[in-house]
Amino acid sequence: MFCTLDRPGKGRGRLLLMLALLAVPSLALAEGNVLTLDNALRAARDNNPELAAVRWDIDIAEGERRQAGVLPNPELGWEVEDTRSGKQTTTVSVSQMFELGGKRGARLDVAGRDADIAALELERQGNVLRADVIAAFQAAVQAQEGLQLAEQSLQLSERGLQVVQGRVKAGSASPVEATRAQVQVSEVRLERGRAEQALTVAYQQLAAVTGAPMARFDSVEGRSDDDAAVPSRTVLLERLEQTADMRLARLQIDQREAALALARTQRIPDLTVSVGSQYSETDRERINVVGLSLPIPLFDRNQGNILAAARRADQARDQRNGAELRLRSEVIQALAQWGTANQEVSAFERSILPSAQQAQDTATRGFERGKFAFLDVLDAQRTLVAARLQYLQSQAQRNEARMRLERIFGDLDLASR
Repeated sequence: MFCTLDRPGKGRGRLLLMLALLAVPSLALAEGNVLTLDNALRAARDNNPELAAVRWDIDIAEGERRQAGVLPNPELGWEVEDTRSGKQTTTVSVSQMFELGGKRGARLDVAGRDADIAALELERQGNVLRADVIAAFQAAVQAQEGLQLAEQSLQLSERGLQVVQGRVKAGSASPVEATRAQVQVSEVRLERGRAEQALTVAYQQLAAVTGAPMARFDSVEGRSDDDAAVPSRTVLLERLEQTADMRLARLQIDQREAALALARTQRIPDLTVSVGSQYSETDRERINVVGLSLPIPLFDRNQGNILAAARRADQARDQRNGAELRLRSEVIQALAQWGTANQEVSAFERSILPSAQQAQDTATRGFERGKFAFLDVLDAQRTLVAARLQYLQSQAQRNEARMRLERIFGDLDLASR
């Protein structure tokens, strides 16, 4: 980009505009320290090594499918009879094996099932990764809120200490109360330290699940599921058969059945046809040679592999039934946990937290006026801090229940419609 400075004022204006444009990326970089949920999900899809490893299974299955359809290679043979000079008989032949009994088609069927399983496994792993990212993201949000609450509690305790120290100087309170207030401040500072450590751990776990070796963000900012309604139990159970887990379980039955069909085709022997030319030095004559060979299935009829394949198919059916029972139980438990956590969160927001805050404010004002003892203030502070921590735990329980369902159904908003 070039510009001509026709006039001093005009050139100065263009220069300022260019400097402003150059400053835009630095502002975007500064804002990039805040990680959003959408960016975290995008980074996980692009960089998570476990999901990347699962993606390779699709190419692996495609390679195996191609190999399953390849015909056997012909064989070139060379044979010499009687090594004495002038009496040798030399035979050159080409042999080709022909698979009988539909072996090639059965192999292609098995390979096709394997490719379908690889695609479904990628979908299932994508659902699990999405739920893990959201869970780690929500845990980071919870850790941020926990640190904020710890800092608020510290400010509250320090204010109480200042009030006590003022009353001790005025001679209206015992120095013992100042000691108690100092102990309370020390305890809350330790809590804040633990909250800072929990936040560091949560950030690192979020970075790991998105495929980053370390957290390169300073905070997280994402959606809030506070208003999300508990999905209908009937709707989710009806759609259980459509989940990736159940489709994968059914497809594994089909794959085992295809493997059983392939094992049965192995009972039929393959035919080998050979065509060649034989030259005799004794007779000075060349003759054509045609041969057929066919194994006699006298002892090995692949009976052991057929039995094993049949039992694997039965095993896959039992595994499918077990997966359905497990998923049904998981859905019912997660919905119950979500409903209970929702009630707890509502109770905290509606009455418990406001009442605890009001009790703490009343106790502090009453202590300042000499109406309450400092033990009452400590009691109110501890009650408020405990209520806030329990409120965070209830939110965490609700998020955990939602993520349990997200791992099964994928995007729960779409699954519950």
